[in-house]
Amino acid sequence: MASSLIGRQLSLCMQKNLWLSSAGYRYVSKAAPKTQVEYDYDGPLMKTTIPGPRSQELTKQLGDIQNVGAVNFFCNYEESRGNYLVDVDGNRMLDIYTQISSIPIGYNHPALLKLMTNPNNLSTFVNRPALGILPPENFPDKITESLLSVAPSGMTRVQTMACGSCSNENAFKSIFIWYKNKERGHNKPSEEELSTCMTNQAPGCPDLSILSFMGGFHGRTMGCLATTHSKVIHKLDVPSFDWPVAPFPRLKYPLEEFTRENTQEEARCLEEVEDLIVKWRQKGKPVAGIVIEPIQAEGGDNHASPDFFRSLRNIARKHGCALHVDEVQTGGGCTGKFWAHEHWGMDDPAEIVSFSKKLLTGGFYQKDELQADKPYRIFNTWMGDPSKNLFLVEVLNVIRRENLLEEVSRSGKALLNGLYELQAQYPGLLSRARGQGTFCAIDVCDTATRDRLLLQARDKGVLLGGCGDLSIRFRPALVFKEYHVHIFLNIFNDVLAQNK
Repeated sequence: MASSLIGRQLSLCMQKNLWLSSAGYRYVSKAAPKTQVEYDYDGPLMKTTIPGPRSQELTKQLGDIQNVGAVNFFCNYEESRGNYLVDVDGNRMLDIYTQISSIPIGYNHPALLKLMTNPNNLSTFVNRPALGILPPENFPDKITESLLSVAPSGMTRVQTMACGSCSNENAFKSIFIWYKNKERGHNKPSEEELSTCMTNQAPGCPDLSILSFMGGFHGRTMGCLATTHSKVIHKLDVPSFDWPVAPFPRLKYPLEEFTRENTQEEARCLEEVEDLIVKWRQKGKPVAGIVIEPIQAEGGDNHASPDFFRSLRNIARKHGCALHVDEVQTGGGCTGKFWAHEHWGMDDPAEIVSFSKKLLTGGFYQKDELQADKPYRIFNTWMGDPSKNLFLVEVLNVIRRENLLEEVSRSGKALLNGLYELQAQYPGLLSRARGQGTFCAIDVCDTATRDRLLLQARDKGVLLGGCGDLSIRFRPALVFKEYHVHIFLNIFNDVLAQNK
């Protein structure tokens, strides 16, 4: 498979040049860079509506086994390339959603296929170890080569996990353990603590809390769900903890026209954070940590200024809380920097930074003092997957070799400018275009219209995602170029014209 995929690169490159020169390609910028994604397709190609007949057949088959309410369509991953996802009915779509923002360098990247053909890597793919007790010989080197090579400022420790939810869940546990040891002045629990924890009672199970923000999303496990406030369907019928929830700033756009109002809004939210910390301490449920996304993704692509996050950092220090920055969706380069929190310009941004998605493995970075004090406190069977570290090493090599962070900044600027133009052209439909890098979004006039636009764009060959109540979110791979932006703008303009 690897050799056949790589062998088709030349013909695909020629096809793409034909697409870019076609008469219908209305948005090509003369300033667009000439570099091509050599393994990419030339453009969308639609054969059926979505889902097509084969997808419908498979959905029915799977529906006899499990709930398929969220299934959009079935995919042909072998035929998918670069920025294009192919479905089982042969439809080829420009993917600007990329498996909920988790594909870093496109589908079937030659560098990753080549990695699969290396016989030295076979045992890593075949044998999945219990990393916490029996790691492979090369594990420290691969962790250093991959995750530690992109560690956030001030952090030299990283704990791998399997996904974003278990990363955040175990990060919360690290915060609670750190807080209690700090409170005790040592790490030796009392006999009462040892006995009461086995029946879920205090003091062994202390009544500590994590402060989160309305609109945030941190996962669906029990602790994470207590800090998730983006959609009702995530939380309904599931017991939760009495933890404080602060308002997240609701900024007005364009930012330069609402500087005073947005500054006041952020100050209001920060004041509420401090009030909640004090209130929960008085309730006997002290806030051990604060968790926040640099950009609230699932909750509607909500942004705040660097000043807001710097002030939040100071509040956390003042009250002895750990600051946990959740970079599960924002990490990996999609904002034009490897970590979105780098835009804040801080040398000491947090105690914990969690990750997953574009980094292919889950986990969290932490300061030395949050390192677990005993074995098995932060633990599960797999604690990640060494094969994902192999892939991540190669992904990072591609990012550096091809200067993809610069590419993201270029493509993101073209995308955001295009969204500005479209919202000016269709003011009754679109508003609040915003973004960093290619991590962009735009609001639609109402939920029903947003959902209709997503389906119409998909039927024309562009795969997008929704977030919040009104927003369309853009989550392309890092190999998304300026000419891909113009392909999208061309198609999306046609969709909007149908809905004037």
